[in-house]
Amino acid sequence: MANLKSITITVEGDTTPRTFKGRDAWALDNLINAGSKGCTPIDHPGPRWSHYVFKLRRGGVGVVTHDEKHSGPYAGTHARYVLSVPVTVIERRAA
Repeated sequence: MANLKSITITVEGDTTPRTFKGRDAWALDNLINAGSKGCTPIDHPGPRWSHYVFKLRRGGVGVVTHDEKHSGPYAGTHARYVLSVPVTVIERRAA
């Protein structure tokens, strides 16, 4: 959802609702929709993926980071972020 204002979830094994707003909500929604494939800043462009993931982790959402190599004129590595625990969406609020 492009105009996501907030998303409220529960993490498997914990019934405490967690709400994320703005770009953090956007990142979490992308991770949920991507499933086990996960997200990279290449296929889901966002200026600060690492910070969004940091804030999701701090908020109790398990996210793992896999380093991947890529080729091309700017060859190097990038991160692939994947949810490490199932989450249940309670509410998505549009902007």
